[in-house]
Amino acid sequence: MPSTPVEQTPVYQWQQVLAPYNMGYRIKLLSQLLTRAFSDRLEPFGLTPFHWLVLCCLWIEDGLPTSSIGEKLQQVGGTLTGVLDRMEERQLIRRERDPRDRRIWRIWLTDAGKELETVLPPIAAELREKVLHGISEQDREKMSQLIDLAIANMS
Repeated sequence: MPSTPVEQTPVYQWQQVLAPYNMGYRIKLLSQLLTRAFSDRLEPFGLTPFHWLVLCCLWIEDGLPTSSIGEKLQQVGGTLTGVLDRMEERQLIRRERDPRDRRIWRIWLTDAGKELETVLPPIAAELREKVLHGISEQDREKMSQLIDLAIANMS
């Protein structure tokens, strides 16, 4: 029986979509590695990466409705509610009903939540530099654009 060149085997032809070579797998692996590293850096503060995301939203615009935070983070209400409960227990945020629409809960940073704005971004920046080490500014910008395009393609 004649041998088939490796380049003609089904596995070789589909290698780009098979783990561990496919892009989705590698993006997931990078995400897991980043999440683990960031979790380790947030752990001394008693925070998770999800807490970080909520804090970032509120540092940009304090007093957001819960629904707006969920939309920005593309999270379902139940998941976000639990995170907000824990953040409120830790006195990082407070919830208030919107005086114009009592159905809406607005989320406000406490002083403790505001103080973290000076502490946590440098930690995130250090990790960002670690993961992007050796990648030029031009390539970083291009990578960011490509990720945004891939997200848009899947939305």
